[in-house]
Amino acid sequence: MSTLKDKVAIVTGASSGIGAGIVKELLESGMKVVGLARRKVKVDELGKGYEGKLFARETDLTKDEDIANAFNWTEENVGPVYVLVNNAGVGYKSLIDEGDIEMFNISGHYPAQLPGYSIYTTSKYGVTAFTESIRREVATSGSKIKVTNLSPGLVESEMAQSFLDKYIYLKSEDIARGVKYIITQPPGVNVAQLTLRPTGELL
Repeated sequence: MSTLKDKVAIVTGASSGIGAGIVKELLESGMKVVGLARRKVKVDELGKGYEGKLFARETDLTKDEDIANAFNWTEENVGPVYVLVNNAGVGYKSLIDEGDIEMFNISGHYPAQLPGYSIYTTSKYGVTAFTESIRREVATSGSKIKVTNLSPGLVESEMAQSFLDKYIYLKSEDIARGVKYIITQPPGVNVAQLTLRPTGELL
């Protein structure tokens, strides 16, 4: 029996790309998944064949009220959050204060030194450093929460369609398998950093 069966996961940016791939992987693992996105109908489509397992919530991650409502709804209607995948948008401060959850941040492309992309590159390094700071804060508090920074290379997505023909890239399923690897580690193992890149990637 899967150790993930009927445990609750929240996935942000769940309507397409990496987020949608992660939703599918977690559903196949037996989890109940709450998918947050502005395009709720796209999330609903992922639940075919998983009736009663996927719960789509229209959520604007730039609005604190939307985020709070989504988490409150999940606790009241689905159950306590075991896994949080921050695939898009902003984090929510109170999520790390208490609870037995695993928190992830999909930071976008692996932080690399790209000429002409100094702001973009800096933001990626910033996310990595911020996530590690959260991990240390959580560890210092004695909490059982695990925090992971998963850094993908170029991944096929709506946003990347215009230049995919120029580069090699990963599929969303590749990242989803990485997430499953992280959340199936034993309680005493926290995968703090995982980088997944296409073989031969030069970005």
